[in-house]
Amino acid sequence: MKTVALILGLLGISFSGVAQVESNQKQSDLKGPAFKNYKVWMDQSEPIKVYSENNKKSLVGPAYKNQQAWTTIPKENLAVVKTAGNERQKLTGPAFKNFGPWSKDAK
Repeated sequence: MKTVALILGLLGISFSGVAQVESNQKQSDLKGPAFKNYKVWMDQSEPIKVYSENNKKSLVGPAYKNQQAWTTIPKENLAVVKTAGNERQKLTGPAFKNFGPWSKDAK
């Protein structure tokens, strides 16, 4: 009887400890109120590097049809694409609402 009570007590403590752990879920994994109340500024995911090929050969005809997309591209032919936002994403309130292509800071 004591062992059963001890086991149940340990299970209760372990489950309550697991329930207190902060979860690092992506917004795309959430549904319902959790998705609606997701705090974007608390997101700890790191930005993904996107690469683009610098000098890609334009193929025509059967060569285009038979090209193999999975072949490896040498690193010297790749360029990192900037995925950071623009000036408008840093604005809030009326400055965001009134931002337009005619603004001085528009680029």
